[in-house]
Amino acid sequence: MGYTIIAPVGDNPKALFIGMKEFPTEKVILITLHNNFKTAKKLRKKLEDFTIKTKIIEMKGSLMEEMFRIFGELCSIYNNDDLIVNVATGDKMSTCAALSAAFANGLKSFGVMGDQCMLMPIMKLSYYNELSENKLRILKEMDGSNYFSLKELSAKLEMSISLLSYHINGNYKYKGLKEFRLVEVKEESNNLFVKLSEMGNLLLKGYIQPKTEN
Repeated sequence: MGYTIIAPVGDNPKALFIGMKEFPTEKVILITLHNNFKTAKKLRKKLEDFTIKTKIIEMKGSLMEEMFRIFGELCSIYNNDDLIVNVATGDKMSTCAALSAAFANGLKSFGVMGDQCMLMPIMKLSYYNELSENKLRILKEMDGSNYFSLKELSAKLEMSISLLSYHINGNYKYKGLKEFRLVEVKEESNNLFVKLSEMGNLLLKGYIQPKTEN
């Protein structure tokens, strides 16, 4: 059995094949913007000539948000230990997006320098595993760009203000959403207001509700 390699399509397709020499490959998933779709199809043809299963996923919309969404879907389908990300194949922006999404999901990743592969220092630790169900509920309730008062969120979530404040601010032992940089907080007239941060929005794009057994 080999890895399923996730690779953004960009200006360094040679790095894909260098990576495949280092890491036994069973399948390749090419993530591409529309302007690189022809390049992705050519790569798929070469890979299939080597009997490597290949799938192309086209991103539509914000590159960073789409990358997080796609990674979230892939992590819900595949065992994370079977996935590895080649961040060397894309352009600067797609490489940055792929590496950020890999960090968020705790996926093994590597770059390529010359003809050598270099593993990225990513811990096998998904950001999502660090968040309790209540913290995720709070983030999902704020899915947008507006500030909410604690009173508003408390009513929407049917959660006490003190518990809501704990999940947002944390304490000396446990980090809250503010410390994780997933929300932005401001104070006006002795009232606390909170909204989803850009990082919080990206994590939500990649969040897939765990499947429950019937």
